[in-house]
Amino acid sequence: MTGFTPDLLNRCISCGFCLPACPTYALTKDETSSPRGRINLMRALEEGSLPADDLRLGEEASFCLGCRACETVCPAGVRYGALLEEWRDRQWQGAARPPVVRLLMFAVNARWRVRLMGLLRRHARTPDRPAGPHLMLGCFERALFPRVSRAALRLLPELAVPAAQGCCGALHAHNGDSERGRELAAELGRQLPGVIVTTSGGCAAHLADVLGRDRVKELSEYVTGRPAAGPPPEPPATDDAGPAPLPARPLRIALQDSCHLRNGLGVWREPRALLERIGEYVELPSAGTCCGAAGSYALVRPRDSRRVLDAKLDEIEAAGLDCVAVVNPGCHRQLDQGLRRRKSAVRAVHLAELLAGPIDHLEAAPRPTNR
Repeated sequence: MTGFTPDLLNRCISCGFCLPACPTYALTKDETSSPRGRINLMRALEEGSLPADDLRLGEEASFCLGCRACETVCPAGVRYGALLEEWRDRQWQGAARPPVVRLLMFAVNARWRVRLMGLLRRHARTPDRPAGPHLMLGCFERALFPRVSRAALRLLPELAVPAAQGCCGALHAHNGDSERGRELAAELGRQLPGVIVTTSGGCAAHLADVLGRDRVKELSEYVTGRPAAGPPPEPPATDDAGPAPLPARPLRIALQDSCHLRNGLGVWREPRALLERIGEYVELPSAGTCCGAAGSYALVRPRDSRRVLDAKLDEIEAAGLDCVAVVNPGCHRQLDQGLRRRKSAVRAVHLAELLAGPIDHLEAAPRPTNR
């Protein structure tokens, strides 16, 4: 069993800038449940002052969301996401790995099983074009939200979408098997040569780390990097019967950032710029903070996941939104389920669907008027 990379572990200077950025510290106000506290636990494990089966080690390796918000405020440049992966590589082996995570990793470990998940779901697919660019289907997104890839293909018809592609390895990398995570990313890179466009922020960050930043583009990044589109078409002429009806008011849209996309790749301006073109964009105070999905976290620790989500749902409903845009399938599932539990009229919609539009049953609701 390998230890921590010394440069990663020793870089933390215990300044505490990470504490206000950490969602789990915000919940508990417990130093141990902060990045600085967890790095101290990692050091104790490395030095042997804590045994590997210490309950605090297991609890905090699980309790951490892995959102990497601490990295964006760290003056010492601590790569906390890489440290967390090394920690779980040590802690989450065999029976110590949560059972639901073992099941998920088994499901995506073989390409045929990944393909089987989306076989009946009518996700986008095209004949392969070896030169690319390619659209990455994702593992669970192709099964849970197949309309996202269909929307991405309508928006970007130049993309090739071979159905036989496998997993990117992010699930393995974040859950105690980073070596297999890198292997799967490299394998996907061979399956999809050229530029890979992804509708999943978490997958984008992992793929870019393995394949290189030039090969991986998240959807909003790819769209904003294309040549500018021409002017919008002229409105249809009216006839003698009278003026054309007033258009419906623009959709009132907010965004939930993908943590790894924002904190790992620095992509957050691009989706906002696109949303501002298609509706009335509303910036939520917590848009850049974790929604509690965090990959497998919502399944491993559902109670804590909902605690993180609840305040965000309050914000969404108070903002008078029509929909909240997402750029990651885990966030999509988390917000969709949370809003449905509350019987909210607000919908969670992937950015690809909003850009490709129109979306069935999604229209701006009338706003109350003052009398």
